[in-house]
Amino acid sequence: MYTSAYLVEILTPKRTDPVGAKGNINLFAERYCRVLDCGLGLSVPDNPMGQPRVSLLEMIEQLDLSVEAEKTVMNLNTFHTKAELDRLLTKAANLGVTNILVVRGDGGPKLPKLEAKSIGGSKNVATSIDLLRYINTEYQGKFTTGCAYNQYSPMPFELNRLTEKITAGAHFVITQPVIGKDPNVDALFGYGIPVVIEAWMSKNLELLFRSVRKTGDEKTTEYDPVSNLHTLHEAYPDSCIYLSMLGFKKQWRSILPFLRSS
Repeated sequence: MYTSAYLVEILTPKRTDPVGAKGNINLFAERYCRVLDCGLGLSVPDNPMGQPRVSLLEMIEQLDLSVEAEKTVMNLNTFHTKAELDRLLTKAANLGVTNILVVRGDGGPKLPKLEAKSIGGSKNVATSIDLLRYINTEYQGKFTTGCAYNQYSPMPFELNRLTEKITAGAHFVITQPVIGKDPNVDALFGYGIPVVIEAWMSKNLELLFRSVRKTGDEKTTEYDPVSNLHTLHEAYPDSCIYLSMLGFKKQWRSILPFLRSS
């Protein structure tokens, strides 16, 4: 899998912004290279919030970016046609992108829906479990697939879903943003797969709660992202930390403990 204390989330350019396309493409390249030059891993979401974006694979090809397989995680969701899904998976294998975070994803009117039956699913809607099973069956041995875990969902439903995802081929799990030590996150460590802890590196808590469909949390009245990151390191010392909303204008060595000590 990946070999880094941190995974940094970076976004590709929106397809709906032709005016700023060149600048956004160059900005992505700068961020991509900065992450890898710092020895960190990177994770690239797949059309987050239902907004069409250029794929990671297109960026790699267009910019001739080097791929460090052990430090790269491509996100893949169920809002693709079957033909597009197979094109993405084939291209990923050819480019050496081997770690895939499989999620159901954020749908929207601008994105197609994957037909469940086309990948062996039995329900009306394709699930991340269907997609995990499909990838690990049809592309056996080519990818290391992981899954998402929402500790804000009702338990034990979410843990039962995790068991199904592991059975379908998930080899690592990434949480939703964690605020302090969380018993629902603690429960993950009995499943025998690596646990990646997501840290929310922004003070914009409204966006956080909207993304996890939660109204609020009493622990966030005076939320400090850096202080929370230190808490997560203490609570989950052996876990890789997924950094979402990390500012690229900041000097990372002053806020990332594991980077500062490297």
